[in-house]
Amino acid sequence: MNLDGLSLSPLVSELNAKLVGARVDKIFQPDKYTLIIWLRQPGETFALLASANPEYPRIHLSNSHPENPLTAPVFSMLLRKHLSDGRIAKIEQHGLDRIVRLHFDIRGERGLIVTKQLIIEIMGKHSNIILVQDDVIIDAARRVSAAMSRVRQVLPGRPYLPPPDQARTSPLAMTAAEFADRIRLYPKAQAGLNKAIIDSAIGIGPLTAREIAWRAGLKADITVSELDDADTAALAESITDIMGPLAQGNIQPTIAVSADSSRLLGIAAFPLEHLGQGELRTFPTMSAAVEFAAGFQGKVDIPEKTLLQKLLTGELAKLTRKEAALTEESATAGLADSLRCQGDILMSNLNTLPSGVSEVILPNLYAENPAEEQITIALDPLSSPLENAQQYYARYNKMKRAQDSLASQLKACREEMIYVDSITVALEDADTFDEIGEIRQELILSGYLKASGKRRPAPPAAPLAARTPDGLVLLVGKNNRQNDLVTFKQGQPDDLWFHTKDIPGSHVILRCSGLDPSEEALRAAAIVAAYHSKARQSASVPVDYTRRRYVKKPAGAKPGFVIYDRQKTIYVTPDEAIVKQLLSGK
Repeated sequence: MNLDGLSLSPLVSELNAKLVGARVDKIFQPDKYTLIIWLRQPGETFALLASANPEYPRIHLSNSHPENPLTAPVFSMLLRKHLSDGRIAKIEQHGLDRIVRLHFDIRGERGLIVTKQLIIEIMGKHSNIILVQDDVIIDAARRVSAAMSRVRQVLPGRPYLPPPDQARTSPLAMTAAEFADRIRLYPKAQAGLNKAIIDSAIGIGPLTAREIAWRAGLKADITVSELDDADTAALAESITDIMGPLAQGNIQPTIAVSADSSRLLGIAAFPLEHLGQGELRTFPTMSAAVEFAAGFQGKVDIPEKTLLQKLLTGELAKLTRKEAALTEESATAGLADSLRCQGDILMSNLNTLPSGVSEVILPNLYAENPAEEQITIALDPLSSPLENAQQYYARYNKMKRAQDSLASQLKACREEMIYVDSITVALEDADTFDEIGEIRQELILSGYLKASGKRRPAPPAAPLAARTPDGLVLLVGKNNRQNDLVTFKQGQPDDLWFHTKDIPGSHVILRCSGLDPSEEALRAAAIVAAYHSKARQSASVPVDYTRRRYVKKPAGAKPGFVIYDRQKTIYVTPDEAIVKQLLSGK
């Protein structure tokens, strides 16, 4: 859910008021799309976050900061070289477009002041962060070649050209009546009202267009040709209602979320009355609203995590195909017993079998009534009856050996699928570079990934710790190494051990020193185990629990694999709010 240019304008004004004169202290790049610039003002430090993530491009002051990679990306190193110790001269918006320019004054050679610009383009899939000096591109977070766009290239050494704005006028530069007349005179008479509003001025997005139409009391599907004088007057009044306070700097940063608080419906610098069916939340600043909205857009992208997810998806697909092939072969090998039966029938009738025939019909010795039920057996006419029987026994022995081998291979394949699935669940739950690096190391040790000589092994990440409502400690493994650690190193024999039944997930230890914990503590531990599993989105998830002394690791077993007995099963529904409360220790 992106800001349009109209709601971006007060955000830029906020940033300009707070940051002009601030000195660049540090520059980090947590992922390929995101920059965090630490800025110092007298007695105060700010973290300015700029993101070109296609899913949610944005710029705002940040109170929560993503983890930084161990090795700084090339683009952040370039920015440090060009912008370190520089001061922000001004922050401005390009017209009312979704382009923000940060002007940095840097002391150059011979003490001369040089101005460079960091341009943040907040334009969905075309979003970018570009470093410019004297209107020439130094570099960009996303380079755009001629093969990618014939209209506008973003490459070092090329002149910087802003995206075409189709010569539209700012709605703040017109009277409400002029804007309403433009909408009514929109050349495509059969176009919908929302499209006419968007195309009649720059900086108006679909959300603002819907709000204007709703406040004017007009139907969402009305066309331009249906507008009359009364509708035009209603549009002018609606435009005044929205634009008037914005023009005077009176903003009401608002976010609309769905009634169940699961989806972000909209964000704007004014009340979103047409989204009243959801919950409207107001904020003191646009920056705070944008940061809050970022929480609905998912976790920070970590390229390493994406690559490992693709690797695991490919491995799981290969194992699934292998399982299908082995199952089919195993079904064929299941005919072995019928070959032995046919050999037995031939042996019992050797004296009566003719030679040189391709098949015989004989009583089925294995039927309930052999005299009435017969079986047709194919023969090799060039072989004697005894040789034919021996051939059936030979084929039976070969198939029986194949059947045993296939059963072993199928068992190993399914165990490997469970193991890869467990790593996939752990990777989905990994939030930090250390946790992702630990999973990468496990994949290297398991042979799924080649080791890189340049990469140092990731330092071990600590398991999660939580507390039940009555104060008992919970230990949670977030990957297979941590699962082994909490179960066999940190867990005591009389502690309780939890794991989702037949579902990949975390090992959870409830420290209770042999005592019988309360029903509330048991449910809390089970909810944590269910939440940190593949069944996170399910209801009534079965969770096994037993004393840690009854959990064993077979010799040679893969990380995280255990066997256990004397368990009980409890059914719970994962609840993120409860888990977060337990992890916070409150």
